[in-house]
Order: sequence, then C-alpha cells, then structure tokens
Amino acid sequence: MSINASLAVRLYGTEEQAEPPRILRAGSLTVELEAGNLRYVRFRGHELLRAVSFIVRDRNWGTYNPRISNLFTEETEAGFRVTYDAVTADDHQEFRYSAEISGTSDGQLTFRARGRAATDFETNRTGFVVLHPASTAGRPARIEHVDGRVVEGAFPELIDPVQPMMDLRGLTHEAAPGLSVTCRMEGDTFEMEDQRNWTDASFKTYVRPLALPWPYRLAADTELEQSVTVTVEDRGSATAPAGGTITVRLGDDAGPVPRLGLGLDPADAEDARAARGSLAEIGPSYLICRHDPRQGHGPDTLRAAIEIARDLGAQPWLEAVVLSIEQSAAEAEVAELGQMAVSLGSPFQVVLISPAPDLKCTLPGSIWPSAPPLDALYRAAREAFPGAEIGGGMFSYFTELNRKRPPTELLDYVVFTTCAVVHAGDDRSVMEGLGSLPFIAKSARAIAGETPIIVGPSAIGMRDNPYGEAPMANPRNIRQAMNFNDPRQRGLLGAAWNIGYFSHLARGGAAAITLGGLVGAFGAVHARRSWTQPFFDAQPGLYPVFHILRGLARLGGRAMIATEISAPSLVQGFAAQSDSGWELWLANLTAERQRVMIEGNGSIQGASLAAEDFEAAALDPGFLDRMARMDSVELEPFAIARLALQR
Repeated sequence: MSINASLAVRLYGTEEQAEPPRILRAGSLTVELEAGNLRYVRFRGHELLRAVSFIVRDRNWGTYNPRISNLFTEETEAGFRVTYDAVTADDHQEFRYSAEISGTSDGQLTFRARGRAATDFETNRTGFVVLHPASTAGRPARIEHVDGRVVEGAFPELIDPVQPMMDLRGLTHEAAPGLSVTCRMEGDTFEMEDQRNWTDASFKTYVRPLALPWPYRLAADTELEQSVTVTVEDRGSATAPAGGTITVRLGDDAGPVPRLGLGLDPADAEDARAARGSLAEIGPSYLICRHDPRQGHGPDTLRAAIEIARDLGAQPWLEAVVLSIEQSAAEAEVAELGQMAVSLGSPFQVVLISPAPDLKCTLPGSIWPSAPPLDALYRAAREAFPGAEIGGGMFSYFTELNRKRPPTELLDYVVFTTCAVVHAGDDRSVMEGLGSLPFIAKSARAIAGETPIIVGPSAIGMRDNPYGEAPMANPRNIRQAMNFNDPRQRGLLGAAWNIGYFSHLARGGAAAITLGGLVGAFGAVHARRSWTQPFFDAQPGLYPVFHILRGLARLGGRAMIATEISAPSLVQGFAAQSDSGWELWLANLTAERQRVMIEGNGSIQGASLAAEDFEAAALDPGFLDRMARMDSVELEPFAIARLALQR
C-alpha cells in the first residue's frame, strides 16, 4: 500500500491552505486580524476578548465568507488602522459593507461597520458579534443596558440555557488583577448567549434579540451602521507570563476510566463490514446502533448493526428515534420496536430513546413542538425492553439538553452529544472548544444529579443539524462550520482533538464516551467505497485517530489518575493505571512544537505519532505499542504520545 498524503493532509486532512492571521500592535495592545475580523484582543499579554467580528448570516444560520477588497493596513508607533470593503452574497441576495478598525497605544480599540443591502436580503443575523473568553465564567461584570441603567452582575459559572444578559449596551470586567476592560456596542440592541452550550469556549454578545422575528428581511438599499469600542483601565497589571516547558503532574486515583464506544450509521454498514478486521483491533466496549425510521431504518439495518458489533467484540446499544407525536401512538411504536428487538435475539443491554421533534432546536422564547411526554416514553421503553438499561436526554447537543431537561429519576443514563463546528470551522476554534468541556461536564452533572452520563457519538463534524435542514456535505473537503464530512477527522489534528475530548469528559465523570464512528465521515479506518476523499490506494488504511481509540478502549474500567497540566489549552492528556505503573496519553493541541516535563518521573518509556509517522501508522495497528526510552517529551504539531511511567 502507498499513501499519497502531503504534510497538510497529514495534519489537517485537507489541502486547503489556511491564511495565517496578521498581528497588529499599538503599544501593549495586540490583536490578530483574520478574514477582516479580530481575534485575541490582548493587553500586556492578557486576553481581553476572544473575538470581535462583523458577520452576515443567511436564513439557515449559515455564515457567509466575505469577499474582501481594498484592504488597507497602516501601523505606526501611535497605533494601527485597517479599512476594507466586503461583499457577502449567494445566488439570490447580496449585502455590502465597509469596515474601519483602529487601535491606539493607550489600549483603545474601535471597529466600525457601515453596510447596505444591495438586494432584498433575508438573514438571521447581520452585525457585530463579540466573544468574551470562557475564563470569565463566574467573574463579576458591570452591565450597562440600552436604557442607560448600570447594574452589577456576573458571567455564569454553570452554563446558562438561555440568555444570561439582555438589552446590552456595554460590559466591563476584570481581565487580570489591576486590568479592567469595557466593551461598548452601539447601533442596535445586543444580548448575550452562553456559547459553552455548543462547546465554544466563550460568551457571545450579538446583535438583534432572538425574541424578534427571524429570519428577517433587509429591503434593498437598507443601510445599517454599528460599532464596537474597547477601552482598558490599567491600574498596574503585571505582564502575562511567557510560554515555556509545559509540566504534567500526576496525582491520586480519580475513579474508573469511562467505557469507550463508537457509533454506526446504517449507511456505513457495508464499508464497516469490509473493514471489520481492522476495526476489531480498536476493541470498543459498545457500538451505538442508530435506528431512525425517517431514514428507512428497520429490522435489516438493525440486524446488520448487531452483526458488526459482534464482529468487533462490542456490545450493541440501541439509539432509537420515535416518530409518533401522540402519546398512545408513541407507546405503541416503542412496543413494536421492542418486539423487533426480540425477533433479533434481544441483544441490546442499553437502549437510548428520543422523540424525533427533540432532534431540532427550539430557541429561547419559542414554543416547543408537540412531542410525546418524556415520562410516558421512558416508561414505555422500560416495558418494551425488559432487562435493558434506559437512557434519555438529547441525541442533539448539550444545548438542547440544557433547555429541555428530562425526568432523570426514570432513567439509567442521561445522554447528549456535541459537535465542534457549530459556529466556526477554523482549526483554532475547534481546539479552543475543548476548553468548554469542563463546564459542560459540571453543568451536565447538575442536570443529571446522580444518574450516570453517556456522551456521544461526538466528533469534530456534525452528524445532524438541529439548526437547519442538514449539515454541510462538504464535497470540496474544506474547513467550514457545520461540516458533515470534516477533513480533520482523518488528520493528526483530529486525533489530538479526540484525546482532549476524552480527557476532559473522563475527568468530568462521564460513565461512557462515544467517539465518532467506524468508517466514512466520522471513521477511524479508510474504506475504498467510502465517499470521503481517500488517502490510500488500497483499503483499509488507518487514520491517526484509530490509534487513539484503540489505546483508550483498552483502558476502560481501569483506575484513572488525576492529571494536572500547566497549559491545558496547549497540551491535553489522560492517565490511568497500567499493569506495571501508569499509562499517560498526551496530545499537542497546537501547530507549534511543545516541550513537556513529567514531574517526579525520570524513567519514561514511550512512543509518539507525528506527521512523519503518518504512513507507518496507517499500516500498523500496533504502531504505538512499541515503546522506547525517551529522555525528553517533545511533541511536534498535533502529535500524540503514549507514555509508560513508573509509579
């Protein structure tokens, strides 16, 4: 077998080139200019805001990529200034705007936009969006409302299901001891949502309240003008420390390692069967067998899924969508599904169930669509599947679980899933989102109480779209929000993301974590008949994530070891007891080399998987089994390390 994969494909799964951001400086103020918008507003190295962006969205919440022209950038000792023109359009409508960005050495940043609808323009949101980093959670904030009132409040600690702040004109918070920042937003009424719901590590303040009708129409020639102004008050803050060697400290036992499972869409069954020899090497604890009658699923698709689970040595778990709306009809549908399972040998030890309407989003203030009562649905499942454990919650995202909380006393498990590209599709946003997971774990525990939690199937890509008709099919194999086929699943970035995802949720107390799928868009193994872009001229070839899944699956049920990492946004990891000591998995979450020191452990045996190892790892299921002495731990971009440590 030969592999035709460039460095870009090995890292990101795509040949698409990501334009690097430009750093603008004005004294102690720095910002990154990226595609006409601003990221990482910092003062003396401290992050003030995660982003300030002027965005234009269509009626399905899709975000247009602006076509920028007449870009002018000027930097002097006193500050910087950027101007440009932009067009956002599709085959049916067009909106144009001009932007001006300025920053001064005293820490003031201004972003203005003036726009005009060139045609009638239907949109769900057109205007500024400001992101405060998730590190502000629980911190005090001074809130200025549009009517001039100023009140003292705070960013929420637990994830807010709706809008924690409304009718906003300005927000002031302390970014670091002695350093406060005020963000003032003008030109419309703004409100805030807690983006941690969608695994974005931020609080988003956006234009136009959701209580107003959407989508809404900007008539041709309609003009708008908005601005965001950021000012700082520095009362002697210290400069943020520079980066260096990252330290990892291992502690005491921290409970059992969660069981690891994989998902199976019936559409992938044929390819999965063809690759079952390689897939069996992963050794998942269970396989989520999806059953959705809207997709034509029935006894034959369930039978195929059960057979594949048995081929992999995994327990088949049922994930069932119930179509009926009226209670008695829903109960009858569940009873019929139970009889179907009996005819297949009653193989399901765990049954997860959800009404179909709950797979779509209901925004705050909107009326939930008709659906069978959850308590009746769960009781019906208990009767139809005697002896099985019953799970409920949401097959969509944590957001929907947070907004419609199930009667947990009737459940053996509370379930939800996530997607890393709901709002943005760039690499840094995908990795930043991992920082939201500790908050999701804590908030999910507050919802579930003592009921165990199952997460997934989750991946970078979006398997279902609660907010529109469907995910983006992505035939061009690019980075974009709402991707079904996300290229990074097949690169080292995807493998590193999976380590971070599992690590955070394992520490957060999940009982079981389901990651991606077997083949196809969410797969660990390339199959010839798969429609995803191939790396290989023969099948089956192993993607880097294969090795992560194989390693983590083998640790299920062992004692987890508390792991403290000095720079958790740069490196993530997870440790468990092994037969001879500790086993530590580390992932570099960045495109830069990272040096890691394991405190109190001089003798390290290990193996790593970096871009240069892509071909060898694609051919060898046991690539990370062959360890050697390591004098130091150096992680190349998005590299993975498996380490054996002495206790």
